[in-house]
Amino acid sequence: MLEDLSPLIAATTQWLPSASPASGGALASALCEVQARQAVTAAAWLRYPTPMDAALVGMSGPGGSARLDWITGADGADQDPEAYAWRTWVDEVVASWAACLLTEPDLAERAVATLAEGGRQTGVPVEFRRLLAPDERDGRAAALLRHPDLLAPVASLHRAQLVDHLTPDTPLAA
Repeated sequence: MLEDLSPLIAATTQWLPSASPASGGALASALCEVQARQAVTAAAWLRYPTPMDAALVGMSGPGGSARLDWITGADGADQDPEAYAWRTWVDEVVASWAACLLTEPDLAERAVATLAEGGRQTGVPVEFRRLLAPDERDGRAAALLRHPDLLAPVASLHRAQLVDHLTPDTPLAA
């Protein structure tokens, strides 16, 4: 039984920068991907907090990128099904939550704090510096990935659910 989220994290991480690519070469692409991976990891751990949750999504599948592709306009591309099989592992909710974390620093801080409080990181050395405190080079590399207007269609899909998850006893923020 699959108890880790690595296929889901890898596929969703691959999807985010493909929807909002870096400009500036290989280093910029790598920095953009690292930021996406940190956001997706935090979002996935929030969404699937227990080994049982991870096992269940591993058995049932996360749903794929079809709706996300449609929203971002990538659904009409002729795609070889074998070349894009990874898209079946993209999780729409995790992508939406990651988009929120990338574009709203306050939510990212609360998400990482929630993970730390919940003990999700125990035994796994994870640093979220590029998500929480991107330097100037990170900012340039992921300018599109962190642009609130560009990511709004994806972020807005499940933002309310993320805010509710992070502050269950507080009314939703606008």
